[in-house]
Amino acid sequence: MAINRLKGIKDHYDVIVIGSGLGGLTGANYLAKQGHSVLLLEHHYQFGGLASWFRRKYKNIFDISLHGFPAGMIKSCRKYWTQEIANSIVQLKNIRFVNPEFNLSTSFDKQDFTQILEKKFHIPNPTINAFFDHIRKMNFYDDNSMTTKELFEQFFPGRNDVHRLLMEPITYANGSTMDDPAITYGIVFSNFMSQGVYIFKGGSDLLISKMIAEAQKNGVETRKFCLVEKILVETINNSPKTRGVQVNGQTITCNSILSNANIKNTLFNLLGQEHLPTDYAKEANAIRLNSSSCQVYIGIKEGESIPNIGDLVFSSNSKEFSNNELVDLHTTSRTFSIYYPNTRPHEDGRYAIVASLNAKWADWANLSENNYLKEKERLCQETLTALEQFIPNIRKKINWLEAATPRTINRYTTHLEGSSFGTKFEGLKVSLDLPKKVSGLFHAGSVGIIMSGWLGTINYGVIVANKIDKFLNQRTLGLIEV
Repeated sequence: MAINRLKGIKDHYDVIVIGSGLGGLTGANYLAKQGHSVLLLEHHYQFGGLASWFRRKYKNIFDISLHGFPAGMIKSCRKYWTQEIANSIVQLKNIRFVNPEFNLSTSFDKQDFTQILEKKFHIPNPTINAFFDHIRKMNFYDDNSMTTKELFEQFFPGRNDVHRLLMEPITYANGSTMDDPAITYGIVFSNFMSQGVYIFKGGSDLLISKMIAEAQKNGVETRKFCLVEKILVETINNSPKTRGVQVNGQTITCNSILSNANIKNTLFNLLGQEHLPTDYAKEANAIRLNSSSCQVYIGIKEGESIPNIGDLVFSSNSKEFSNNELVDLHTTSRTFSIYYPNTRPHEDGRYAIVASLNAKWADWANLSENNYLKEKERLCQETLTALEQFIPNIRKKINWLEAATPRTINRYTTHLEGSSFGTKFEGLKVSLDLPKKVSGLFHAGSVGIIMSGWLGTINYGVIVANKIDKFLNQRTLGLIEV
């Protein structure tokens, strides 16, 4: 007999949250603490979205997404989660770049980057300071017509090596390119430069388990294996209004919805274009999805150790930086996340390595099953070959090797085209405008690039949850037609 995943559920909630990525999870927790009844629905067998993990035999455990976020994560977790979670966020101090143009290590903060740019790349100090000052002042409401390429040419004309140093890690972090608005680069890079790169010590499994426990303590009803099939609305006086969701074939009503799904999935698959104004639907249809990624998970045998080769290693054989090369099916560019026992503790002192590569959905989507398996195996073997330049005997130390692709991301997160970083910049406006088009429907998925990554999604979840709280309070006071 099939398990009823909705057993004991209430008929009605103040808020239904679709998806348990960090934006949805944080929004749910915030709203519950404001006294609203909240139901969080997750289609997967565990919570967390891309901030997730999986286990394999030999006791191997792997974090899904590339770790690394700015120091602002400490403040956000302390304010919107718990001091205990904030206390487990630690800095990664050895970030390496290894490519034909340069080989260097950095703590990835403004002070160290200034020194590197000045001494290794011979950039005058006033130019460096002017660059950092410029990106620090960037904000969403300014003129965003300048591209990242134009920004770099303004301060470092013709210096492709400098462009690579500045751009490569941010492309891995949020999928932005040289042709995207400079703000999509500047805000993210400036955040990292404040104090460096941080991770959650203990891994995604510990983080999400603590978040779920805290959310449940604050009153959030959480359910897994619950796929939302439809957002239900009704039109009153030509204005669509949220009424609930259909999940696992069952209808649950609510006063508001927070969708943590992809914005295009939210609008066109869950809601339906027929409920949207024509001009808004056209704007939403024009949103470009961001790139996807591949991962290679490398398990180290129990009792084996590996040398400290750095915490994050940006490795490439490409002679110069190219966004096209970075997402090519046969790219030589990959980032190694090294999980040492002191940064990602296993119960038995195990090490693990995750290699991340940017990718395009189109290269993987239509492969036959046989060719798909061959490409995954090629990816694994090429990754081990690349890793051998840092750990020559690595093949003798591993007991698990596995690849994930854009198809994997699509399967487990339902992200359209397996997008790892949501949408391009234009997605943010559409996301923010959604409640004006459908009363009671809000979105806090990964949009606009600057709202990607762990810190961006948590903060966006809070921003949108604040708007939902205001909406619900106005509704209670009769200030909004229901």
